[in-house]
Amino acid sequence: MTINPTFKNILVTGATGFLGSRLVERLSQLNQYNIFATGRDIKKGSKLENYRSVNFIQADLTNKKLVNTLCKNMDIVVHSAALSSLWGTYDAFYDANILSTQNIVNGCMDNKVKRLVHISTPSIYPQKLGQDIFDIKENFIPKTFISTYAQTKYDAEKIINKAHNNGLETIILRPRGIYGRGDFTIMPRILRTYHAGKLKIIGDGENIVDVTNVSNVVNAILLSIKANHLALGNAFNITDGKPVKMWEVVRMVLDELNLKWEPTKIPYKVVDKIAWGLEKWALLTNSKQEPMLTRASVSIAACSTTLNIDKAKKLLGYKPEYTLEMGIEEFSNWWLEQ
Repeated sequence: MTINPTFKNILVTGATGFLGSRLVERLSQLNQYNIFATGRDIKKGSKLENYRSVNFIQADLTNKKLVNTLCKNMDIVVHSAALSSLWGTYDAFYDANILSTQNIVNGCMDNKVKRLVHISTPSIYPQKLGQDIFDIKENFIPKTFISTYAQTKYDAEKIINKAHNNGLETIILRPRGIYGRGDFTIMPRILRTYHAGKLKIIGDGENIVDVTNVSNVVNAILLSIKANHLALGNAFNITDGKPVKMWEVVRMVLDELNLKWEPTKIPYKVVDKIAWGLEKWALLTNSKQEPMLTRASVSIAACSTTLNIDKAKKLLGYKPEYTLEMGIEEFSNWWLEQ
């Protein structure tokens, strides 16, 4: 892959997270960058420094002055840090997704960073719970959002777009359902539910979804770093390009781990009511812990969501190279080693 030789210093935020750590790993393998990785987890961050040309800086991105310092002498910033959750206070989401993004943008503008690649989410697309959406293109923006996470991530996109209008080269990526080695969120949540004896199919089990091998997302980021002017200022859906039945994916993961599963089905409306009750109880008791079920998570598990990636193929040259089977095998091998 030919990288613009003037892009040498790169800052990766959220580098101790799933996607961020895999990006740092790949960038190091290219041996073409000075990589500055930032995150809150100093233990995970210190492990990143085992990779070639990686410097880790523990940082809180709500600290405007610190973020400005991080952006000094950077050519590229990949902003993958976020609070990605279906439960939490507005203040927590605001700080992680809006304030931090504003600080990154300010740091880029003040220090004349050449390009900012922002990792967003297609969670912004559903405008109501229990909604199937198919072949959604990037220009579809709902009137309402199904979670505070989705709302604040869209607000962050607006900050990015404003920065582009003010002269900063920007690209927004919206990868859906990222999985693979290093995933501590999607697959582990399924496995915890399975081992608790509570893994059941919500709805009819026929819902189809787009998911994305983490290596495909990393490729999309690398393409964004070298993309020409036609891609700048745009948002791009990123997926494996092959919608699958969600519950068949769950079955594949369990089979790969040699876990037997004889599922039962529960109607969506029934589980939605249970989740509603759990959410109300959590609010009444001021619980900081995410309920076992949320209405948003139930909706995601029961509904179809597919995205159109033609724009990424055309303007980024994006081509999904890594398959679902490859990602599940990679995750399973890694998970068994943990």
